Amino acid sequence: MSPRPKLSASAKLRAAVSIFLQDVGKGVFTLTHSGLAMLGLVVVMGISVSLFRPDILAQTESTVYEWLRSRQFSLWWEPQNTADRVTATDLKDIPRKQAAVAAWLASKYRVAPEPIAALVAEAYVLSESTKIKPHLILAVMAIESSFHPYIQSQAGAQGLMQVMTDIHVKKYDKYGGKLAAFDPLTNMRVGAQVLQEYIRLKGGVVEDGLLFYLGGDALQSDTGYVVKVLAEQARLDQVAAGEKVSTQP
Repeated sequence: MSPRPKLSASAKLRAAVSIFLQDVGKGVFTLTHSGLAMLGLVVVMGISVSLFRPDILAQTESTVYEWLRSRQFSLWWEPQNTADRVTATDLKDIPRKQAAVAAWLASKYRVAPEPIAALVAEAYVLSESTKIKPHLILAVMAIESSFHPYIQSQAGAQGLMQVMTDIHVKKYDKYGGKLAAFDPLTNMRVGAQVLQEYIRLKGGVVEDGLLFYLGGDALQSDTGYVVKVLAEQARLDQVAAGEKVSTQP
């Protein structure tokens, strides 16, 4: 037998590379084939479970969702959690007197107690900064809008406290612009600020401030507005004191 011819260094390298590529190709084929087979098996098992044991499928989905949420993965196909943006508070989460006021207002004006509870709590907060009694703020809202945040008058007054947005538009800048007039808490804050300014303008006389709030210098007649607001404030004072007050007009 004649001796094998010696291979050059470059030939040996090409042969080694060829063998390596063949091995890699076989490995990839094996893995791909096995992976596709496994995927097919998983799909078949998933379909079987969904058909015959939907309870297991539901539990599995719930577990996967919770795992993703715990790691702050964004589930684009799910609705966003908007609970934090809602103006609402449970009655049990506010002081007893405030809860009584909120329940009474909710009953009288036929609105949900949770949003009213948030407004009542905010009125007490605003009272500290504006020095306006909280029940007066709530009474203005009651007479102006009956606690409907999206109402608009023919004159252009908007929201819970019927603030003239075009006149006081600058006050909404820090809240994001004039569309914030329809955010209940923002409208309350701006409305309370406006009322505070008007009461000061009128030498601290609440009645005169309320009258100016109603129509400014152009107002021709009161139409009983001030009396209505003060009467509602008095009723809220009674409710907070634990008295039974009718919700009938």
